[in-house]
Amino acid sequence: MDRIKQKQAKRLQRKGHVRKKISGTAERPRLTVFKSNKNLSVQVIDDIKGHTLVSASTLEKDLSATKTNVEGGAIMGKIIGERMKAANITTIVFDRNGYMYHGVIKALADAAREEGIQF
Repeated sequence: MDRIKQKQAKRLQRKGHVRKKISGTAERPRLTVFKSNKNLSVQVIDDIKGHTLVSASTLEKDLSATKTNVEGGAIMGKIIGERMKAANITTIVFDRNGYMYHGVIKALADAAREEGIQF
């Protein structure tokens, strides 16, 4: 198995371990992050109903200039924080989706906290 596939397999394994323990509800939904080399996607999910309540992605037309770096993560965190406030969501469970909590993921979480979202 080459290094990239091995890295992806380990991330999916970490993701499975975390997802066994956390779940989003209507009162406290789950904020999940997906990042690739080109794009960054954030969703707020109610796992009981299976609905996405709020989302933001660099694939959206107005966010297409946002890159997948620390500055881009901060921008996405601010945007998702504003959208959650508009949807009356103040408390969430943070799902880093198997990624290490540094760099883009940390910048996104910090920016969402600055918008008044509690983790």
